Amino acid sequence: QVQLVESGGGLVQAGDSLRLSCADSGRTFSGYLMGWFRQAPGKERDFVAAISRSGGNMYYTDSVKGRFTISRDNAKNTVYLQMNNLGPEDTAVYSCAARSSGNMVLITNPNLYNYWGQGTQVTVSS
Repeated sequence: QVQLVESGGGLVQAGDSLRLSCADSGRTFSGYLMGWFRQAPGKERDFVAAISRSGGNMYYTDSVKGRFTISRDNAKNTVYLQMNNLGPEDTAVYSCAARSSGNMVLITNPNLYNYWGQGTQVTVSS
């Protein structure tokens, strides 16, 4: 069973950096494609980034390209989201998700992910 727990959120100023972590307490982490999503108040959940099972392929939404980096350490059952040059528009609850299907098709669709963490709040002040 996959159990995801995020950490690393907080209140920062514009231009600052944060690194989010998502740890899986299960034993099958390397078998899952991992994604990060975010949801701002009153808005739908949006795709942020995804990484393949091996970590060799990453995909980002346009608004975070060049600022965010997704990575994973399968030995530690953890996926990371390094966020640099944060802006107020990045304020949201960030959630990690695991998908049993490993192919990088429709990775932006949250409905295709099987497991979710509880989320961690990121607030960026201007």
